[in-house]
Amino acid sequence: MLDAATYTPRLKTLYRETIRPTLKEEFGYKNDMQIPRLDKIVLNIGAGAEAVRDSKKVKSAQEDLSTIAGQRAVVTKAKKSIAGFRVREDMPLGAKVTLRGNRMYEFLDRLITVAMPRVRDFRGVSGKSFDGRGNYAMGLKEHIVFPEINFDKVDEVWGMDIVIATTAKTDAEAKALLKHFNMPFNS
Repeated sequence: MLDAATYTPRLKTLYRETIRPTLKEEFGYKNDMQIPRLDKIVLNIGAGAEAVRDSKKVKSAQEDLSTIAGQRAVVTKAKKSIAGFRVREDMPLGAKVTLRGNRMYEFLDRLITVAMPRVRDFRGVSGKSFDGRGNYAMGLKEHIVFPEINFDKVDEVWGMDIVIATTAKTDAEAKALLKHFNMPFNS
């Protein structure tokens, strides 16, 4: 068993030893606190129409997301009623989890090295999905690309959103940071 107090994720070590000095030189930062770093990673599964028909689907999505993240996911609820979609206020519609620290680096490592190569017809992720403030958002069509999910026990294949929040001030800085983490951009 790994000792949590002394264990440091591979990507965290890579960031400290290689990526930080490279970014400092590349962008000419004067202060080490200006160097962009990962802030958090937010994972989200929206169960949508399935959740409206069957409330157990949200529990399934929450359990799958908790398994992927290694941390308990919270159920997201509707903010207001929408009659056309048969959604009532406070109805459970999905699950989300926010990763920080070592779990964040571990998840990013698994995402880049294990999950993305398992996606069918994978040609890289879009280099244009930045929000203008240094955060990157992407989606996966199937959550079963993660090895933690037992394919035989899956009752529903969920799509999931992944938002990588960084401390970068611009998209160019954030893209450079993620490129150094070997994020497979296609453009």
